[in-house]
Amino acid sequence: MARIPIEDNFDDVINKTQRGLQITDEDLAARADISVDDLTAVKGGKALFGVIRRVARHLNLGPDALEVLAKKAWYPEQPNFPRGFAMYNTVFEDMTVNAYLIWDPRTKQAAAFDTGADCSAMIDTIKHEGLDLRYIFITHTHDDHIADLAKLAAAAPKAEIWAGELEPVDFPGAQTFKENAHFHIGEIAIKTLFTWGHSPGMTTFFVTGLSWPLAIVGDSIFSCSMGGSPTHFADQLRNNKEKIIPLPKDTVIAPGHGPLTTLAQEKTHNPFFAR
Repeated sequence: MARIPIEDNFDDVINKTQRGLQITDEDLAARADISVDDLTAVKGGKALFGVIRRVARHLNLGPDALEVLAKKAWYPEQPNFPRGFAMYNTVFEDMTVNAYLIWDPRTKQAAAFDTGADCSAMIDTIKHEGLDLRYIFITHTHDDHIADLAKLAAAAPKAEIWAGELEPVDFPGAQTFKENAHFHIGEIAIKTLFTWGHSPGMTTFFVTGLSWPLAIVGDSIFSCSMGGSPTHFADQLRNNKEKIIPLPKDTVIAPGHGPLTTLAQEKTHNPFFAR
């Protein structure tokens, strides 16, 4: 797979944070002691590092991490899963979106997480590995994440389709789970965590039993950023901090967009969590 670009630029992080906190340009410029023109330039993608650092402090973002992001000076080291894990990056309209497949190499039982725009490669893996797809889990119901659900369900008609009770998926036979529900495929355990805010029922799936602990987070967190919300930004940030950040530091973060990363790397390089 080709190297997947980091989802958000530094200006995306600033814009979604300012929008989520509902701070006007005039207010933010006054707080940061900068001109509105300089703020406008930074929000448009101009890398004025002094301005970026001032703005970061008043948006409660990590200045060092935001500056590194603006310099495009870091990319997450990619974790290695020898077996039992696959990532699919597909194109939906003008963006790419990720979906995931995990399986127990011994029992061949498998679980899918979202479908992305096209689940053909996932179906190919299922056939090639001789997998028994037991579950199709939905992180949230935005179109880019479930665009090919009908095709995947048709390819694995015995697979159960599950989504969180706060955001059910409108699909025949789909079921809902509560928070802290537990599922198993062979020796692999899957626990549900509600990390809502970007969407009403965004779910993180915490997986143990693979080479590394794994958090499939949907749009809760991206490498160097997180999913935004103009109305529930504070809820998204709080849920991320309370439910994802305390996971083991070697946890692999599998986001809905952008590259894989790890919790340890994000604690240093993600402006929302680095201090």
